[in-house]
Amino acid sequence: MNKKLCLIFALMTHLISARAETIKFSADSMSGTAGSKSSVTILKGNAKVTTQNMQISADSIEISGDNFRLIKAEGSVEGRNTETNMDFSCGNMLYDRNTKIARLENSVKLTDIENGLTAQAQIIEYSETAETAVMQIQVNITQKDNVCTCAHAIYKKREQLLDMSGNPSVVQKGDTFRAQNITLNLQSQEIQLSGRVKGSVSSSQPESQAGEE
Repeated sequence: MNKKLCLIFALMTHLISARAETIKFSADSMSGTAGSKSSVTILKGNAKVTTQNMQISADSIEISGDNFRLIKAEGSVEGRNTETNMDFSCGNMLYDRNTKIARLENSVKLTDIENGLTAQAQIIEYSETAETAVMQIQVNITQKDNVCTCAHAIYKKREQLLDMSGNPSVVQKGDTFRAQNITLNLQSQEIQLSGRVKGSVSSSQPESQAGEE
């Protein structure tokens, strides 16, 4: 049995005992080590990994830790959380299969397919269990008629709430809102502002006057 087949056999042995979850993978090449307590498998070139809830592709992927707990992907990372129906892309990511937390870094794009929300930031940490995304640095979020920018945001998928801070602004159908903290209800489209509130709204001319010459 050659080294590659030994690694695959060792990997599958660990995966069978890892809460009966199967991890599928493919790549142009594979290398690594396997032990009784921890193992490291490195996939390079068109690397793909599929777990119970995650589909990940990247230039390279490293699977490591006790029972292959950690999945580290680098270079042109793309994927989907099939449990919460969220798509993502970034420069690199780290996913913990135990905590169900994914940390995405470098030109991150996260899309909530069900609710039509797209978020871009430099760092996004997403908790699958809490269905919450914490976004940092150059945050830009679009949803329906809303365009939101800020330095820090928390997206609560279940509650459909977006909490923003760090010079946040919301442009909604031509109206602009600014404050120290902004909360946007993505279902009702209601906006709550607090601290140094500023804004501008556009008024439409009444129809009775619009028709007059």
